[in-house]
Amino acid sequence: MDLNANIYIAGHRGLVGTALMGSLKEAGYTNLLFRTHAELDLTNQAAVEAFFKLKKPDYVFLAAAKVGGIYANNAYPAEFIRDNLAIQTNIIHAAYQNNVKRLIFLGSSCIYPKFAPQPIKEEHLLTGQLEETNRPYALAKIAGVEMCWSYNRQYGTQYLSVMPTNLYGPGDNYHLENSHVIPALIRKFHEAKISGAPSVTVWGTGAPRREFMFSSDMADACVFLMNLSDENLHNLLGSDESITGEFSPPLINIGVGEDLTIRELAEMVRDVVGFQGEIVFDSTRPDGTQRKLLDVSKLSALGWKARTSLKSGLEIAYLSFIAARN
Repeated sequence: MDLNANIYIAGHRGLVGTALMGSLKEAGYTNLLFRTHAELDLTNQAAVEAFFKLKKPDYVFLAAAKVGGIYANNAYPAEFIRDNLAIQTNIIHAAYQNNVKRLIFLGSSCIYPKFAPQPIKEEHLLTGQLEETNRPYALAKIAGVEMCWSYNRQYGTQYLSVMPTNLYGPGDNYHLENSHVIPALIRKFHEAKISGAPSVTVWGTGAPRREFMFSSDMADACVFLMNLSDENLHNLLGSDESITGEFSPPLINIGVGEDLTIRELAEMVRDVVGFQGEIVFDSTRPDGTQRKLLDVSKLSALGWKARTSLKSGLEIAYLSFIAARN
């Protein structure tokens, strides 16, 4: 990407978008395009098409999505499939109509089967049933991968789907019911520390294993991928299965390559926050998938690796949480 290229970040105020904005600015990119939801409703096809026609972005990072944890996915399944399908359909098609050079579509590791072999490889997509607690969201994201693949085959576009592992960092959502596990734990332990509570209750048994990545690392990986040579990018854009006979979607995992149990995570967050009490696990609450570790060998082979340790990232995230409340 030329430093003066027009780069549109859809969803610039979320966890992913905030990190992308930071990485792009740090790398010296100056023409960053973004709109708030009030300025541009991405579920409105006419509005999205008008924006693309007017601004003519050269590159697009599609980070906009309706996201949430297990509770939110169970409570609002219709919104999770409807809004995500609309957002990605509108943006991907508008990108094609306006000759966007490259697009990166950000999905989630929940697109992979519930019982996928570990660590999960890109080719495990569509090989088994999904985790039921977030199936509507996962199906919408799978449709986004297929849409990128279809446009690449039919129109020769350069649209790449990236599947980040579980993310955390500055700009996260700290709602106790609608947030993901790390921001929920940070808030719970912080409020327990302030109130002097003797214990904090964590959903589930604490046994499931999860992989976590600092949001800035994920953003750096996305900028790295957008700047790949034509040859290296072409190898990631998927094959025409009717010709090659190979299932090879335009998909690459982004992660750190290691995981830990939710119990170990909770203990680490407790230490970072400075809470002195007990951790109680509520086994009546759902655990979700027992393990979800991404195989990141494809990304590693291109020369990229995450830099931020989990403890260091948690410390930065907690300081950001404190700053946002003051």
